[in-house]
Amino acid sequence: MTKWTLAARAAKMNPSVIREILKVTEKPGIVSFAGGLPSPKTFPVSEFAAACAQVLQDDPNGALQYAASEGFGPLREMVAEMLPWNVDPAQVLITTGSQQGLDLVAKVLVDTGSKILVESPTYLGAVMAFTPMEPKVVSVDNDDDGINLADLSSKAEGARFLYVLPNFQNPTGRTMSEARRAALSEAAARLNLPLIEDNPYGDLWFDTPPPAPLTARNPEGCIYLGSFSKVLAPGLRLGFLVAPKAIYPKLLQAKQAADLHTPGFNQRLIVEVMKGGFLDRHVPTIRALYKSQRDAMLDALARDFPAGSPDTSLTWNTPAGGMFLWARLPEGMNAVDLLPFAVEQNVAFVPGAPFYADHGDPRTLRFSFVTPSVDEIHQGVASLAVALKNYRASLATA
Repeated sequence: MTKWTLAARAAKMNPSVIREILKVTEKPGIVSFAGGLPSPKTFPVSEFAAACAQVLQDDPNGALQYAASEGFGPLREMVAEMLPWNVDPAQVLITTGSQQGLDLVAKVLVDTGSKILVESPTYLGAVMAFTPMEPKVVSVDNDDDGINLADLSSKAEGARFLYVLPNFQNPTGRTMSEARRAALSEAAARLNLPLIEDNPYGDLWFDTPPPAPLTARNPEGCIYLGSFSKVLAPGLRLGFLVAPKAIYPKLLQAKQAADLHTPGFNQRLIVEVMKGGFLDRHVPTIRALYKSQRDAMLDALARDFPAGSPDTSLTWNTPAGGMFLWARLPEGMNAVDLLPFAVEQNVAFVPGAPFYADHGDPRTLRFSFVTPSVDEIHQGVASLAVALKNYRASLATA
């Protein structure tokens, strides 16, 4: 039998907790609040069908050939134009999803033992991208307005960067305030701390646009990550990063080593679909849909988890955009232990503890409200209330 010797870093790679939980949702009849999947109702299918035909008519050889590693020129120009600060298209790198941007950042900026800072909690996929480079991941405390600056200052020395999601964060749904962004930008410059700003959800605001990006305040001190997955189609795997010119060449070299280039056909599709201001017409329809589904979840939670009831006590926030709502169980409970009771009632969620780089809070839960219908949301929340009562009863008899 052949013996395979794994690299030491392979031991650091672990399966995605969310992906494992998503397997549970394949059970017939289950209502899933687990996956962070955009609603298929938002996919502009007819526009993509027309774009496919147009791209293959206009430049079939170019669309199907190898392409530049930096990305398709017209798409890079579109990205630069749509960002709210002065961006040179030469600073835009088209990536295979913004997840690849995280991987490239890790490869270029992280050595074994390097200290990197993340929010607490933070996006699980970012930690998974950083971990194979064997960094020391340090969590920075947060409140409802964002990063705790005192805690950041105490931990910043020697850190390679701080990774942040200021807009409708995954997993908590919270948004960093204008005042905190201004203070964080000033503090990062003073501490000589680079920022990695991840913004996949920023266009999905419900009532008011979020404040200006951190990168707009100090472009030379930030790498900015964006995605087309949440506003067009995740299956195309198209994202981008904007980097200072001093660091861009190394990110490009890492991209070349990873996959040569992002699929040129897909890039041309995006350009064709976005012509004529399509996103300006399309994204508001996504916002309206997601807001109605958030409201349905808030209504259902208020109905089935009334304040002051010991049998169903649960607390939650009210996200101003994005795809996620963050909740917390009563003292003494554990979301991982609750999950089997929920699955018995045909509802699923993601326990919150895996989103913490350290000292995970076992009482937290993440709900995604964008994929289930309004009726399914009401059904799922009612089922969750039954599951929590059953879980509480099991604790009383244990």
